[in-house]
Amino acid sequence: MFAAERQQEIMRLARESGRVDVLSLAEEFQVTAETVRRDLKALDRAGLVRRVHGGAIPAGHLDFEPDLAERDAVAADEKERIARAALAELPVDGSIILDAGTTAARLAADLPVDSPLTVVTHALPVAARLADHPGIALHLVGGRVRHRTRAAVDAWALRAYAEIKADVVFLATNGFAVDGGLTTPDLAEAAVKRAAIAAARRVVLLADSAKFGQQHFARFGDLADVDLLITDTGLSLEDARAIEAQGTEVVRA
Repeated sequence: MFAAERQQEIMRLARESGRVDVLSLAEEFQVTAETVRRDLKALDRAGLVRRVHGGAIPAGHLDFEPDLAERDAVAADEKERIARAALAELPVDGSIILDAGTTAARLAADLPVDSPLTVVTHALPVAARLADHPGIALHLVGGRVRHRTRAAVDAWALRAYAEIKADVVFLATNGFAVDGGLTTPDLAEAAVKRAAIAAARRVVLLADSAKFGQQHFARFGDLADVDLLITDTGLSLEDARAIEAQGTEVVRA
């Protein structure tokens, strides 16, 4: 069976069952798990399925949003490399905004305990990781907490970000594309991300390469709004050049 035929069959199974897993597909098609993962990555990039921990779900019109635990397990190695690379972008004795997202949470976990930083975040997982760091002045932005992302949204959060100007925002996204911009499934979450961009002098986007080309319901910015994209080597040099043509520096960690 050719790869295109196998991928077509994977799409059919995902639509029928609501979810497919790597090991079952490998057994079904008598191929290695790595071959299945490549198939799922190709389908994900085409917007035909959404990769989740251990498999994939069909990409539907409802724009399904995986929960935090599922997203944290996807591209874990890539996210860790991105987080480590982002440490070089921290201001000295300055202020940063950490967006809600699994890669931003990994960056929070990598911050030295005695970092002399002012950190503002609307993400509960980020705040929990930094609450015991004695060197950090931590500011938690309030609002209605979305259960899927553990992030504060709505008017309180928007007002808080309107009152500050940080040195750097480390931004997260569900999808980024040269033409489609920066997108996420939820309108309230998009509004807070937009406010965080406006609240910083420099915008650093942390996004693994599997998110490139994905477009979701709520758009909150363009690549032109981003000063630096830190991603992984899964993003091709050709795609990196296309992004840099928008005025965004690209680092492939």
